[in-house]
Amino acid sequence: MANSKQFQPPRMLLRIYSLIVLALDLTTLLVGIWFAILLAIYRTFRPPSLKNVHGEVAMVIGAGRGVGREMAVQLAQLGVSVACIDLNTENCQATANRALQLSGTAKSYTCDVTNEKQVAATVQAIRIELGEVTMLFHCCGVPSPRALDQDPVEIKSTMDLAILSHFWLLDTVLPGMQRLNKGHIVVLSSVAGLSGGTSRGSRIPLSTAQFAVQGFAQSLQSELRHANSNVLVTLVHVYPFIIGAEAAKDIRFRIPSYFGTMQASEAARRILDGVRRNYAEFSVPGYLLYLGHVLRILPKKASFMLRDLLDTGVDFA
Repeated sequence: MANSKQFQPPRMLLRIYSLIVLALDLTTLLVGIWFAILLAIYRTFRPPSLKNVHGEVAMVIGAGRGVGREMAVQLAQLGVSVACIDLNTENCQATANRALQLSGTAKSYTCDVTNEKQVAATVQAIRIELGEVTMLFHCCGVPSPRALDQDPVEIKSTMDLAILSHFWLLDTVLPGMQRLNKGHIVVLSSVAGLSGGTSRGSRIPLSTAQFAVQGFAQSLQSELRHANSNVLVTLVHVYPFIIGAEAAKDIRFRIPSYFGTMQASEAARRILDGVRRNYAEFSVPGYLLYLGHVLRILPKKASFMLRDLLDTGVDFA
């Protein structure tokens, strides 16, 4: 009993010390969170300045059409050497020619990004002809308004393009960025990765792929942050119904005055602005990112009710 009482004071002091350390850690955490919130509010009204991308070498996956095409052209106008990547050789070459007409630097590469060997060969060709890739834009995750069924071949194709291709590109591009100690990886995701599918058409494979794309981007951000890497990762949520005429016949609006359409060129400009401000995550239009967050924190029944009220998007059927 005497020995037991003899060790009680040190044990009590250790407990008090642990509580003090925990209180300090919680205080530091709360101060940091509030500071981050205040900084985010400040940056809403005073966004960071646009960084200069002149002289960078960018790969734009899906440069043959839509937002990818417009981003490739606008990057070339900013002084970026652009490698236009697409499976459609004709469309890809047309994008490169358009960039060259505007006094930019661009070259077309036909590549199936779901094929690991083709990706490696294409990146090696870009290194030789344009230089080490310092910016990577993956635009193939933004779907076109075409029917998506649950045929096994279509499901595999969706997963290969929207998910696995990221790993083949990362394996070939990231080591060069790390050697240069700089780089920017930009991943585009659709609205299906924020709110899931609807009852109009089968969008389960698409939604699954887009949720996976978000997990990929966030995991990569975390890994590079812990590695103290200067390579940045940006996740962009692009809402299919904003791409104007390219999907006009498939667009539906329940509240037309609130949601509008946007041309692919304007969407590309906003995406590049966000990338040049080094945002970790944003959406086009910007306010809809917060709507996605609200849908996630609401009770499921309330979330369904809000989705039914908005009922806005692209009918994939």
